[in-house]
Amino acid sequence: MSVGLGKVMAIHGLIAEVRLVGTELPKVHEVLTLETDHTVWLEVAYYKDARTVVCLNLLAHPSCRKGQTVIGSGTEISIPVGKAATGRMLSALGQPIDGKPLPQSAPRRSIYPQQEMSQSFIRLKPELLETGIKVIDFFTPFVKGHKIGIIGGAGVGKTVLTMELMHNIARDPSKQSIFVGIGERIREGHELYNTLMERDLLKSTTMFFGQMNETPAIRSIVGTAAASLAEYFRDEEKKDILCFIDNIYRHVQAVNELSTQIGQVPSEGGYQPNLFSDLRRFQDRLTSTENGSITSVQAIFIPADDLSDPAVQEISQQLDSVIVLSRQIAENGIRPAVDFIQSSSSLLTPEIVGERHYVLVAQVQSIMQKYQSLKNIISIIGETELSPADRSDYQKAKQLQEYFNQHLYVTEDITGFKGEYFTREQTLRGVEEVLI
Repeated sequence: MSVGLGKVMAIHGLIAEVRLVGTELPKVHEVLTLETDHTVWLEVAYYKDARTVVCLNLLAHPSCRKGQTVIGSGTEISIPVGKAATGRMLSALGQPIDGKPLPQSAPRRSIYPQQEMSQSFIRLKPELLETGIKVIDFFTPFVKGHKIGIIGGAGVGKTVLTMELMHNIARDPSKQSIFVGIGERIREGHELYNTLMERDLLKSTTMFFGQMNETPAIRSIVGTAAASLAEYFRDEEKKDILCFIDNIYRHVQAVNELSTQIGQVPSEGGYQPNLFSDLRRFQDRLTSTENGSITSVQAIFIPADDLSDPAVQEISQQLDSVIVLSRQIAENGIRPAVDFIQSSSSLLTPEIVGERHYVLVAQVQSIMQKYQSLKNIISIIGETELSPADRSDYQKAKQLQEYFNQHLYVTEDITGFKGEYFTREQTLRGVEEVLI
């Protein structure tokens, strides 16, 4: 039976301070509620002192007022797992948002880690995951069990590229897919749901949404909920997981909003003081074990197109590969608008991709570097004044930009062009033909 724990003593935005009056002490992350209204969810964030807990009013429910009695639930936020979660669209609180009921007997799991993270790490044998997208398979090849970031400002194609990747590599029925929408537009989630359903990909996918109309408390935990389901499929069902996150920067933004409301002093860059540790805890949950792998693709919004933003830099440092989308390239009508020079991958080694692939990338990046410097010269004196060698490299660079332009499956209805899929071998041969 629920026991009165205390009373609400102060409210600051989503923050509710509860003064404990009984002998029972709630645990951090326990969900409390009001004695008079069980629809109010107050999650214990931390202890302010021995008798005062600071809670998050997860849903910003207006019923939470000063002086009200708070009772405990003895539970944490949980999500359905297993077959009950497959093919479903869920909120950060594990509630269905696709208009369909959940089975009453569906097993549930806390969104927080079930046990201490193992200190023993395994080294998986590198296994390339082919995406069918030329520019990605060439410059930033996907490797099973690793983390890939797609960085770009507003409107350069992060979400479209993420959807295309889901379409191309989530078709493997042996893999379980999880999509997390953090702080993005409701329209985009609706379009993605319909796209997956039309292409028969929803049957092996679970979708979580904490979108821009929701509280920062919800947006800050929806990624945690998805990570918990990924861990379940990896550890209990021994599956390989594909985890797509759009957008991890919005997670940072949500935690920063909560940090401001709690009253934490921001870091020099304006973000929360625990930016690194918060990101590290989240990323560490998306790791591979002897049970299975988790390969994550994370879209990263760049505020004001500033790659030097502290949060963008922090996220990038915790990823294995970074695909940078350029507004200038997008304005030239090239899709995906990938910046060949800025994009990088620690996985692009001869041991993983082979000597042939490695050397070709080095040659292409060298030509593109030269192209950038030649553009300024040409704007002054014209292309005809270049040496034959420089003219040849300049033309090759332009051919390479056009070669990596590709029609996508998820934009067929918009562009009218049929989507294209290229194997890695086809991509390498095409680059070699340009470089001859």
